[in-house]
Amino acid sequence: MAAALPTRLAIGLTAAAALAFGSAPASAAPKPSEAQLRAELKSLNKKVDKLIEAYNLKRVELAKARQAAATAEERLATSEEALTTAEKRVAEIARLRYQNAELSLPSVLPPSSGGGAAVLDQLTAEQQAVVQGVADARDEKKKAAEAATALTAKVSADATSVDQQRDEAEDIIKDIEKKLRDLIPVSTGRRSNGTWTPELPSGSDNITTRTRAIRALIQKNFALPYSVGCFRSGSSGEHPLGRACDFMMSTGGSMPSAANSALGDRIAEWTLQNRAKLGVKYVIWKQRINHGSGWSAMSNRGSITENHFDHVHISMH
Repeated sequence: MAAALPTRLAIGLTAAAALAFGSAPASAAPKPSEAQLRAELKSLNKKVDKLIEAYNLKRVELAKARQAAATAEERLATSEEALTTAEKRVAEIARLRYQNAELSLPSVLPPSSGGGAAVLDQLTAEQQAVVQGVADARDEKKKAAEAATALTAKVSADATSVDQQRDEAEDIIKDIEKKLRDLIPVSTGRRSNGTWTPELPSGSDNITTRTRAIRALIQKNFALPYSVGCFRSGSSGEHPLGRACDFMMSTGGSMPSAANSALGDRIAEWTLQNRAKLGVKYVIWKQRINHGSGWSAMSNRGSITENHFDHVHISMH
């Protein structure tokens, strides 16, 4: 199954590449629609996730094989120690028997032991059992070590294949995302010189058309975990003017989870990439502000919310 996975992915990537980059026919082929691009992007993301999942399962399997090898090594050490002890006991009894016949055996054997010859035979049998146990442990260790070595090589090869095909998939994903950005319409009120005409708030949500448009686009492009707050009276900045929205990444003034923090990063990045088309004035996120020329640190306002660690703030022209 592991071998079939890269093949299936390669087929999927080839198809994706054909869609994303297009072939070179004599006449221009129609551009893929937004729905087609989104469907292909979703499919590619699933393929990448499956590929990484398969690789991760191999890593887990390798960890188990290494643990089995370590356990076998421990058993071998214990068996070898038992063998050494048994050999010493048998050798000592044999030496005493040779030197002093059976008269000397009671001094090294328990009172209930019976005849010296019988005890020696018993100890010899025990020694042979221990020797066999050591041999079995050595075989087990060898097999476990060989399995771990083979699996290490397999995981290494799989990792290389995963990296190559993941890079290929991510390149295609980036191209599709760029094509999706190209489909984003220019917002209302942009002048030929790139500046923006003022807009009045409208509608029941009391925000401008441009603000409403970017809110809808972000809701469309990202799975938002919490609510979006835009118009807010009695505050400073663009909120009472209907020209700003806060995209919440947590609730109750708490820090966002790692996943939601990364989501906020992506929303901020996407917004800045499209600022010229959408009329974005600036973005505030994680106590930083960006007007389009890079992030600048902001002074500490006190709380998590006031420092914009729990929401992405977007202000519009």
